[in-house]
Amino acid sequence: MAENDRHFLEQIENGPGHETADVNVWAIGRFAFVLVAVIGISLGLLVGLLKYFQTSESANPTAVSVDPTKLFPEPRLERTPGPDLRSVRMGEQQMLNTYGWIDPQKNLVRVPIDVAIDLLAQKGLPTRPQREAAK
Repeated sequence: MAENDRHFLEQIENGPGHETADVNVWAIGRFAFVLVAVIGISLGLLVGLLKYFQTSESANPTAVSVDPTKLFPEPRLERTPGPDLRSVRMGEQQMLNTYGWIDPQKNLVRVPIDVAIDLLAQKGLPTRPQREAAK
C-alpha cells in the first residue's frame, strides 16, 4: 500500500508523464509485406486458373453449345414472358368481366365481378340461424 502511495505522489510531483514503449514498426512492416505478397500470389493463381479454364473451354467447343430444351425436363423457363403474361392477364380479365357457363348440367354460370358485387350487396351473405342464448 505504501508503494502505491509513493507511486501516486511521484506522479503528482513529476506530472502525468507518457508511455515510453512505442509500436514495433518492423513487425507492422513485415506483416504488411507478407499480406501484399499473399494477395499477389493469390491473384496470380486466380489469373492462371482463369486462363486454364478458358483454354480448356476453347479446346472443346461442343461442351459450350448445349440446347437447353433437350437438357432440362418440364417445366422449362418461358422464352417470351412478356407476351405470355399478357395473354394470361387477358384471359383472366375475360373471365372476370363476361358471362359464361361453369357447368351446364348443374346450371352453374359465371357472372361479371361487378354484377356479383352488386348482387352480394343487395342480398347479403348467407348466415347461420342464431341459437337462443343458454339460460
